[in-house]
Amino acid sequence: MGFQQTGIPNLLIYEPKVFGDHRGYFFESYNANTFNEAGIEYKFVQDNQARSSYGVLRGLHYQLEPYAQTKLIRVVEGSIMDVVVDIRKGSPTYGQSYTIELSAANKLQLLVPKGFAHGYAVISETAEVMYKCDNFYQKGSEGGIIYNDPALDIDWGIDLKDAIVSDKDLILPTLADIHHNFIFNS
Repeated sequence: MGFQQTGIPNLLIYEPKVFGDHRGYFFESYNANTFNEAGIEYKFVQDNQARSSYGVLRGLHYQLEPYAQTKLIRVVEGSIMDVVVDIRKGSPTYGQSYTIELSAANKLQLLVPKGFAHGYAVISETAEVMYKCDNFYQKGSEGGIIYNDPALDIDWGIDLKDAIVSDKDLILPTLADIHHNFIFNS
């Protein structure tokens, strides 16, 4: 339990300690002291929540600096295939994607730092996703990558012919065509 490396610098999985008994369970989904003790210091300022049905695919999204966001993502109902793509110029993993199943059952959380495009697909009947952000949303700084970019070859956990995608996400550019201002800092 605690923080696990993903193989991509600064992208971490957080597994909270869950206390369970015959009544159910209890866990701290976020505790600033736990994160600070691990050298992870973010001041989260906004919580977002979304409910979607099977096949909904959201992403891949990011916000440009100075409005970029670090996100701590978790699922409170159902399951999603959560996907990030490293878009930090100079990163040894630039252009690589990382995929993880987050669910209400496994209680895993993904800590996605600034400089990543993020998205997810709902792989259960419904899913409710919550995530913390360390910066406020700014519409004018939105960016994204098309979910089916052949260069990324992402397995979203659903058949893409069944994907339910917003009109806005259907016209996003490929990774090769995005414009951003993220720089990797080791």
